[in-house]
Formats: sequence, structure tokens, C-alpha cells
Amino acid sequence: MSNSINQFGQTIGPSLPDWTQRPRPPRTVLEGHYCRVEPLDPALHAADLFAANSAAPDGRLWTYLPQEPFATQESYREWLERMAPSEDPLFFAIRDLADGKAAGLAAYLRIDPAMGSIEIGHLNFSPRLQKTRAATEAQFLLADNALSKLGYRRYEWKCDSLNAPSRVAARRLGFTFEGVFRQAVVYKGRSRDTAWFSITDGEWPAIRQAYLEWLAPANFDEDGRQRCKLQTHSSD
Repeated sequence: MSNSINQFGQTIGPSLPDWTQRPRPPRTVLEGHYCRVEPLDPALHAADLFAANSAAPDGRLWTYLPQEPFATQESYREWLERMAPSEDPLFFAIRDLADGKAAGLAAYLRIDPAMGSIEIGHLNFSPRLQKTRAATEAQFLLADNALSKLGYRRYEWKCDSLNAPSRVAARRLGFTFEGVFRQAVVYKGRSRDTAWFSITDGEWPAIRQAYLEWLAPANFDEDGRQRCKLQTHSSD
């Protein structure tokens, strides 16, 4: 897309004559080879998720999330029951097909069908899910659903600017760094500068192909080690 000049000699953005409002994301299962992304159901997912999170040696999984670690499965399930009916954020559980158990959470949020913008967030991947093919595939399935199937124009990732692992993950997954909103959020009694990243619909086809090549079984040896890294050509 290219800019144009209006009748006043001013530069204006590209025309979108065929643009229509996008549908809201439905509560649907996203099937992959290594994982399944399922609409959050506390009755199905709470026990697995609590057990997966409890395997962490300390509370660092929760440092950059709005919640603190949950002391009991009952308190965690109560929180999931409050979150499950929400339309925005819209929560999903990630089931690792290697053992059939739920091992992570993700959500669509700040869903703007009129503008075609949607964010991925509330990411809480347990130690069992982190750095696995299932984790990367879950990110792919959620992005592909938003950008390819639902036709959104903009897919966002935001995090505490001090959350170095999240910033590294965003770049690896194909997001482009856009800047930092200073003093954007107050949470857990502290100030947060928010780092913004995005993928646009025009960038997605090349990034999508990179995911498919990385996720292909041939990219992993007999011990499950990757032969080639995920190369999405993101920038920062």
C-alpha cells in the first residue's frame, strides 16, 4: 500500500475501499500437530494448569502478570471461573498433545473489530510448555486465526518494558518493536512502561511461512532438537 495526495496537496494514508468490520473471535478450538488451543473451561483445565504452574521452582512466572501466584487449586479455579465468561479478554487454554494436559494460558484482548486490531496477552506458559514446539505452535495458531482466518489488520503484543524474556519472545515470533509508552500502567503497586510490538496483515504471509517451515517435523532431529531456528525477520 502507498500513500496518496488529496485535493489540498496533503499526503494521506492508503485507501481501503474494500475494508469491512472484522468478526469478533469465536470460542473455537484451534487444532495443531503439537498442541490444541481450547476456549478456557475451568472444569476441564483448572487442575492441569495449577499442577503445571506448581512445577515452577519459584514465583517468577507471575512477576509481570497482574496476578500473584495462587496458593491453592481452589483459589486458582475461582479466578479461572471469573475469567472464563469474559469476551475481552477472551481466554484460551493450551493443551500439549504430548501428554494431553493443559499447560498454558493465552488471551485475545483489546479486540477492535472496526479497526481490525487485536492483541495477544495474558500469556502464562508453565515450565512444561516453555521452549517447546507446542508453545511456538500455540502462538502460530492464535496469530493465524486472527490475521488469516478472521482478517484482522494488526496483531499486537505488549509487555512491561523491563520484561526481557517477553521482548525476546516477541521478536522471535515475528513482531516488530514500535516503541515504549512511558508510565502507561500501574499494577502491583508499581509503575510500568509498556513496550509495544505488532505484526501487520501485509507482513504475515512471510512470517507465516517461516512458522510452517520451523514447525515441520523435518526441522527436528530424532532427539527433538531443532535443526534451524525460527527466522521471522522481525526487527527491534
